[in-house]
Amino acid sequence: MAVWDRKVLWSFMFLLSDVVSDRVNYPGPVCAVKGSTVTIPCTFTPLKSVSEGGREVSVEIVRVVWCQNHPICQGSTPTVYDSELLYNNINNPRYRYLGDKKGDCSLQITDVQEEDDETLRFRMEAHTSSGHFTGQAGVKVTVTDGTQMKIKNATDRPEAVTLNCTSGCSFHQLEVTWLRNGHALKHTGPSLYLGTPTAQDSGNYTCGLKNNNRTLSKPFSLYVEAEEEGGVPMSLIVGVVFGVLLALCTLILVLFIIRRKRAAEKSQSAERTEDGQEPADLYSDVQMGGGQRQEVREDEDTVSYAPIQFKQRSKARAEKEEDDSIIYSSVVGRS
Repeated sequence: MAVWDRKVLWSFMFLLSDVVSDRVNYPGPVCAVKGSTVTIPCTFTPLKSVSEGGREVSVEIVRVVWCQNHPICQGSTPTVYDSELLYNNINNPRYRYLGDKKGDCSLQITDVQEEDDETLRFRMEAHTSSGHFTGQAGVKVTVTDGTQMKIKNATDRPEAVTLNCTSGCSFHQLEVTWLRNGHALKHTGPSLYLGTPTAQDSGNYTCGLKNNNRTLSKPFSLYVEAEEEGGVPMSLIVGVVFGVLLALCTLILVLFIIRRKRAAEKSQSAERTEDGQEPADLYSDVQMGGGQRQEVREDEDTVSYAPIQFKQRSKARAEKEEDDSIIYSSVVGRS
């Protein structure tokens, strides 16, 4: 009788699960690369109320569970996540519940391993057993050891380039690495935004999952012409820069020549100053014994002389005057 009661109970649970399975929306089959991180989007619609004892009772979700390979995730079924075990740290640390108890049941798996290649199902439990249900359809997770990535240009505009790393398998953005010409870039998301590309962005780009070289994509070649930068031809920019530099050089040369010329003029003036003094217009006549002396001041460049006249008596005249004096003296004496 007990065996029969158990079969009836299981049959009832299966029927209930089929009725409410439409309340859980799973994605299609998920392909996950070993070592990557995948996110399984999931939504559910809980019952608003149930009938108990002839009256309607609001349903409150108190527990959410994810399990593997079990139709209803009940009893002693091994779970990968159980909200009741959250604070006891008993859940699988690689499984992280991203949802809530109101309608989001998304689940994230990090560092995917071969043991994750199973069918996962979501179950919610309310404060009353009438509100329990399990999404029986579940979601199948397939784990592969390596799938080559592909790079696609998401934009056709030359002023903005975005490269997407895609694959037939799902993966989380933090697991993607980018390389240009074999050198790793700092960006790690599935989309590489280059903004307005320049000639420095030219090269061969590859992407893949971190620590999994088997997923490395084929090179994607990106070439950016150097003649255009910001919509302005490079030749025009070079011409303007060259013209400005030429004008500056010419100005500097003119100033240098003017400075040298002024320095030369100052040097010549200094040399003339060392050779002499400036002339003066002041002259004085000095009589010395019937003669005149004139003071002379010399200029730095020339020396001017003033004429000086000396009144001298000739020797013969002097002797004659002396003789006359003697004669006159003799005459006077005789008288």
